[in-house]
Amino acid sequence: MHGQPRKPAKPEDEAASAARAEALRALQSHFFSNHHNKVYTDEALQLSGKLLEQNPEFYTAWNYRKLVVQQNLDRCSESDPDSLKSIIDRELKLVESALRQNFKSYGAWHHRKWVLSKGRSVLDREMKLLKQFQQLDPRNFHAWNYRRFVAALLNRSDEEELEYTREMIENNFSNYSAWHNRSVLLSNLMKKKAQGFFPKEKVLNDEYEHVHDAIFTDPDDQSGWFYYIWLLDQTMKTDAPLLVSSWPAHGSNVILSRNRHASDYSSSPFGSFHSDSGTVPLIIYFNQAVEGVNSSSITIESSFSTKDLVWKPVLQNNSHLSQVWVTHIKFPDAKAQSSEAYQLKVSVGQTQGLISASGFHYSHPTQFAFKVCVCPIETEPAEKQGEDIVLWKDENFHAYQTQSQELHEVVPIGQLSINDVHEPTASNWRAESIANEIALFRELVSEINCKIGKLTLARLLTAHDVILSPCTNKMVHSDEVLQLYTDLIKLDPSHSQYYKDEHSLVFLRKITSNRESLLRHCFSHKNLASSSIGNDVCLRLSNLSLSRMGSVEKLLWVQMLDLSHNELHSLEGLEAMQLLSCLNLSNNKLGSFTALGPLKLLNSLQVLDISYNEIGSHTIDTTRYQCSTPLSHTEEASWNNEEIVTGGADVKSYWEAFLILKSMSLKQLVTVGNAISVENFKSFVVKCVPTLEWLDGDKLH
Repeated sequence: MHGQPRKPAKPEDEAASAARAEALRALQSHFFSNHHNKVYTDEALQLSGKLLEQNPEFYTAWNYRKLVVQQNLDRCSESDPDSLKSIIDRELKLVESALRQNFKSYGAWHHRKWVLSKGRSVLDREMKLLKQFQQLDPRNFHAWNYRRFVAALLNRSDEEELEYTREMIENNFSNYSAWHNRSVLLSNLMKKKAQGFFPKEKVLNDEYEHVHDAIFTDPDDQSGWFYYIWLLDQTMKTDAPLLVSSWPAHGSNVILSRNRHASDYSSSPFGSFHSDSGTVPLIIYFNQAVEGVNSSSITIESSFSTKDLVWKPVLQNNSHLSQVWVTHIKFPDAKAQSSEAYQLKVSVGQTQGLISASGFHYSHPTQFAFKVCVCPIETEPAEKQGEDIVLWKDENFHAYQTQSQELHEVVPIGQLSINDVHEPTASNWRAESIANEIALFRELVSEINCKIGKLTLARLLTAHDVILSPCTNKMVHSDEVLQLYTDLIKLDPSHSQYYKDEHSLVFLRKITSNRESLLRHCFSHKNLASSSIGNDVCLRLSNLSLSRMGSVEKLLWVQMLDLSHNELHSLEGLEAMQLLSCLNLSNNKLGSFTALGPLKLLNSLQVLDISYNEIGSHTIDTTRYQCSTPLSHTEEASWNNEEIVTGGADVKSYWEAFLILKSMSLKQLVTVGNAISVENFKSFVVKCVPTLEWLDGDKLH
């Protein structure tokens, strides 16, 4: 194992192995006969025990014994404790024998838990047995998991168990399971604010000192490093959820039009929004997934009624927890020849209701306000829209002036009004702690060429920038972090994709850190106003070697986005950009239509370019489905025969594309340059997306 070549077996060994296999097959055959015929005699029980001693991974045999043991326990009277104890002891002895055969048998450990749950065992004996096993293999995570189970039955305190992990770690720094158990115990103690484990700052500072001993003693051992990453995460995260951005943003002015004409928004292209129905989406973005977003936890003050708003989570599954929530506000029609301006004030978390996945309540009451100017509806019939195709050529764009008056509207994320007096103190402690750690690890990586040391330093520098960015409005260490990830890509090519993704996230954080840097990527699209898909501002993030999207909380305002000529293999996060109407994903590394999943949630998307990707070049990822196609999957339970066979195009051939495209209202789509883009597929797309006007540059109607 682990790269060592196998030695050819000797003839006598092969014969002995064949004989053992034959005997095991006979034993299994006899066992299955007993199981199917519900034979629960002592002889049958002994046979199953013999089978499990030889093969502890035989789950069916463990389940069979549960049936027999439960039946025997039910027969015994409470007045016969010796018989009850005998049944339990026999099972525990069998499990112990099986574990000595295979210490990592899931079935054996699970069965032992089941036996103990019957409440007839001497639990102190279990701790002694565990000590023996953990002396043989201190890092076995099965034993540590079982220890947590037994400790709970014994009502052993987390403090006692924490001391045990300290002893085990001191015996061997390279005990990942002990470090992991320590993180579980500390999380519990800090969450309930046990004596000596509050405030969190003191506990984490002590733990940093503890883990430093392991890391600096043996920098090549990963166990302490993993614990260190957990400590860094604990340092950075806030227990209570926070609202980090919104659209419309605080202090912004939005121009709402129902007519697709450039005159409607020429005065403020960054704040314009078109809606045929006269509604404006209100998007709120939290730092962690929350539930309980409704008209009670989010209140809106305005001069018209907003009582019946429905908030929806922006995510692909059916979870009630999401970082991004959206509702649509219906505005009254403006009077003829005059615009109407409405001031709205949004209050978040003024009442209880918002709760994070970890059970913490939203405790930072937040307010933001914005203005919406509703343009009047023109009574004269407009010319037919959608005649012009949206082109992504360089000559169709021109840059904005860096010192433009529109500069302050490019990133319309204002400062939210958060009522909290404790956060500044916590931020000061975080900044100081991270700064101390940065100094230590800079010294370490200067002395040794340590991959995980460089990675940790990159994470520390990024964390420090995140803490300071609200004050400095820039990423001070971004260039150093980007260089570290570039070095790691060369130093550790087997994990290069991870480093590329992290590099992309840092690079995007740098671009979106302030208005000036983001404006350099904002361009005016020359012919988009006439085609009237949205406003004429395009955020161009092309040719940046991006492999992953990030910082979308800063990009909620974007309606036209160019991500062409990158290395994107996933679109995770784009679903938050609810205003997107035009998207260019050409010349990336998208391997299937499944990668386009987030786009299903973008109701405003009308123009999509996925040309020259790798769609159709790879085996379809079916891991998210129960079968080789989703035709029997719960998500598609509502499909009917007319959907399954669309004209001459069989959906079964393009089920993955159908899954994505069937709910979209695209007007323009480009698929050329992908292996899947053949004539049959194009015919299928035309029938699958009836709103389509342009396909691969050709006019359809």
